[in-house]
Amino acid sequence: MKDQQTAFTCFVGVDVAKAKLDICWKNNQTTEIKNTKGGIVKDLIKRLDEPGSTLVVMEATGGYEKELVSLLHEHEIAVSVVNPRRIRDFAKALGKDAKTDPIDARVIAYFAEVMKPEPQIAKASSDEKLESLVNRRLQLLDLIGQEENRFKQTTDQEIKKCIRKLLKTLRAQKKDIEGRIEAHLAKDIGNARKVEILKSVKGVGPVMVGTVIAKLPELGSLNREQIAKLVGVAPINNDTGQRTGKRRIMAGRADVRRALYMSTLVATRFNPQIKVFYQRLLARGKEKMVALVAAMRKLLTVLNTIIKKDELWQAP
Repeated sequence: MKDQQTAFTCFVGVDVAKAKLDICWKNNQTTEIKNTKGGIVKDLIKRLDEPGSTLVVMEATGGYEKELVSLLHEHEIAVSVVNPRRIRDFAKALGKDAKTDPIDARVIAYFAEVMKPEPQIAKASSDEKLESLVNRRLQLLDLIGQEENRFKQTTDQEIKKCIRKLLKTLRAQKKDIEGRIEAHLAKDIGNARKVEILKSVKGVGPVMVGTVIAKLPELGSLNREQIAKLVGVAPINNDTGQRTGKRRIMAGRADVRRALYMSTLVATRFNPQIKVFYQRLLARGKEKMVALVAAMRKLLTVLNTIIKKDELWQAP
């Protein structure tokens, strides 16, 4: 499998659904196949003329693409799973307002050819297990948030009692999953050094470590600007003419940003480097949230640096 973007000569776009896949090949031709192991191998993988020079691109669907990605990796075919928002923005820029599965497959194929997204690295079974645990914790957090909102919105005492009972169960499950994440990290031989390095930073606990390993494999391989943009904590310019607009963070990996936010709250109290940095910004009159986002960026830079250098964090 090629690992250089410039090496790819064939770009295949796949629109993923639960039961089927719409595929756009060379010459803008589309085909519909079954989203099953047999269908993928027979009607996609074995039909590729130059598998070693092919990049297959699809949108993230929340899980329906997993078997496809796994089989492509197994057959050493480059694959990239892209945020759906990027594809839709690309389609709008092309003036493609109509939306059908074959049209989407064509747009994805053209996006692949023009943008050449980075192919993702195949995950070990241990990493896939960790990602499943991290995803389940995030699902539980969302459910807890929804039920807490419902609790605030209702005045019916019987309903409140019902919600309290459910919240107790959900919080117990979240605590159990967090324990499973910590136990998984403790026996993860492949990521043992990375876990050791990340946990050496005050404010970074098992949840943050698990999230980084599962959701941010690029940590340590990019510079600080690139990693900040990837996570979505880099301030984006909003200037035009002589007007200088307010910088804002946007896009990026929300799951990582969520865990980073919680770790930064702890770090602003117990991590000397982050605490001093955060307090200095507040003393200069920065808004609390602006200072906190800057501290998130600082903590992310620290993590990126020590992983790149392969050394434990040392308090300044």
